[in-house]
Amino acid sequence: MKRCPITYEPVSDQDYSVNGLKLLHRKLTSLKPLAYTAEQQREEALRRVGKMSVQGVQLKLSAVLSPGHSEFQIVDHNGRFILKPPSVDFSELPANEDLTMRLASTVKIEVPLHGMIYAIDRALTYFIRRFDRPGRRRIPVEDFAQLSGADRSTKYDSSMEEVAEVINRYCTFPAIERIKLLKRTVFSFLTGNEDMHLKNFSLITHENGRVDLSPAYDFLNSTIAIKNAKEEMALPIKGKKSKLTRADLLDYYGRTRLGLSPSIIEEMVSEFQAILPSWRDLIGQSFLSAGQQNAFKRLLTERAARLELE
Repeated sequence: MKRCPITYEPVSDQDYSVNGLKLLHRKLTSLKPLAYTAEQQREEALRRVGKMSVQGVQLKLSAVLSPGHSEFQIVDHNGRFILKPPSVDFSELPANEDLTMRLASTVKIEVPLHGMIYAIDRALTYFIRRFDRPGRRRIPVEDFAQLSGADRSTKYDSSMEEVAEVINRYCTFPAIERIKLLKRTVFSFLTGNEDMHLKNFSLITHENGRVDLSPAYDFLNSTIAIKNAKEEMALPIKGKKSKLTRADLLDYYGRTRLGLSPSIIEEMVSEFQAILPSWRDLIGQSFLSAGQQNAFKRLLTERAARLELE
């Protein structure tokens, strides 16, 4: 069954559903393929390194959506969207990231508008709308590397305990943000996201001065993408990056380090338990290949068992 790569809704002879196009822009009725092949996108991303304000390991392009021309246009500055083309080194990253972000939204983790679009060679490119540029103004956002005095070369030289301390130090209502942090931590463990380093956490300052965790980004099942991954978390919990258990994540990190009550933790556990069946359905509807879908489901089952969720 053909599905819209923005909403996963079934489509017949068109690429995108009406709802998918409306999510991008209320006046959009069609969308042209991105005017670059996957290879050309990678070349453009390498050529433009240093010109855009968001960088990282994955190749990225900055883009704007032109409703009048029904297309995404790549730009050097003031982009409203980030595009991530397919990788040469790791298979199916656009479908993987889109699915993982979609799973996050089902447990009420705030994520920006995201999805996938077709390029002229029919390759799928992942897109995400920038949450720090909702209009002409910029919203202040600082990642935890900046807040901790780290940089790209030292973004792994920290711990989840130190991540919690950043929240305690800077957030307006740290008790609320610590709950969000535990949910994102458990989610990342369940979905094989072992690359949540300091630059993948950010704080956002709103117009009223409130500081809290930014919407989530860079959620990816890196375990199935990398294959034979030796770690389960980028930043250690209780000194451990692998062989993590319910006692490590919920009892130690949730209760002891984050100070969350047993009732709050149990409510979160129940939420994950209730959503797991629908996650498997969503994985089956995704744009991942059958092999990658099965690998994702196997990992999810193993991680859920370790947290005693089923």
